[in-house]
Amino acid sequence: MKKNFKSGLVASVVILTTLALAGCGNSASANGPSPNGPATKGSAGASVGIVLPTKAESRWPMAQKEFQQVLPGATILYSNGDTATEKTNVESLISKGVKVIVICPQDATAAAAEVNEAHAKGIKVISYDRLIMNTPYVNYYVTFDSEAVGAAQAQYLVDHAKGTGNHLYLYAGALSDNNAFLFFQGSWSILQPKIADGTFVIENSSVANSLKNTAKLSHAQLAQIIGQITTNWDPATAKTLAQANLAKATTAQKGTVYVLAPNDDTSRAITDTFRADKAVSKIYSTGQDFTQASLQYILDGKQSMTVWKSDKYLVDDVKEIVNAVKNNTKPSVIVTTYNNGKVDVPSTKAPLTIVTKANAESVINSSGLYTVSNGKVNPVK
Repeated sequence: MKKNFKSGLVASVVILTTLALAGCGNSASANGPSPNGPATKGSAGASVGIVLPTKAESRWPMAQKEFQQVLPGATILYSNGDTATEKTNVESLISKGVKVIVICPQDATAAAAEVNEAHAKGIKVISYDRLIMNTPYVNYYVTFDSEAVGAAQAQYLVDHAKGTGNHLYLYAGALSDNNAFLFFQGSWSILQPKIADGTFVIENSSVANSLKNTAKLSHAQLAQIIGQITTNWDPATAKTLAQANLAKATTAQKGTVYVLAPNDDTSRAITDTFRADKAVSKIYSTGQDFTQASLQYILDGKQSMTVWKSDKYLVDDVKEIVNAVKNNTKPSVIVTTYNNGKVDVPSTKAPLTIVTKANAESVINSSGLYTVSNGKVNPVK
């Protein structure tokens, strides 16, 4: 099955909402080796380098722990939200002589140059979670169905809307991240009919409002909207944007609000800001990543839902691909392709779990990451 990054959401996407779950980067220093110690010859991760984008988002330290368990001996580096640091990280892994580099790009387009360098040295590259764009040398892409994530977030808001004229506030990830486009595209496919028929009124994006009758947005149109509502995946940026939106909104544009927040960390920042406004009486909000803080918010009624994209699935897929590369075989986990502007990249598609207050405690206790005790979410020790 081939999937272009500009394509709309396939209506038949099935989102995993059952509790058949597996458990859901960071070196000791920002750019140091994995704290597991020196790679042992023959260990699963001895020939693998991993570059994660930032410690500032809660998800990536969780992903690091999964990598350390599944690929012991792998070198794990952080780019600290900086493309120059990411480039240095990749070059250091090339110099180290790794056979496979896993990159979750800070900037999906800028990372193409790093992929090209690795390819020139005969190194296989796995794009992790975010697709690296505009290079023919990405060998594999491990991911979830990002459009399905956005669709699930939007569907939650649609399911809880009542009547017409519901106040909708839109927020998105970073323009530099292709996933932000896919998430929003998936959300738009669900929200747009309900915006067009008056169920929702967009309160904070003149660009999105001008396109409310456009069912399928072009990449350029998506970029225009995201440019107006981007959080850059940063809670502080999200808070500032929400404050600006509320300062501009009238009392009549508040009351019960529906907030499309792109991930857990930004969702908390946005909804905290909305709750501080006395004219806001109720908030329906979204998220993704299954972070401890947001799970606590869900239990406490401060965040409505999150989409769990368990990094265990992706890390297990990476290990399968690493073993296939080592054995010169075809990875069994490849089920689809995504086009990155240059080539159709062989890709995985891991399942999703929708978490709300109704199922949060059982999902949390089954996750292997956290437990709930006396209403508090605690990490598994």
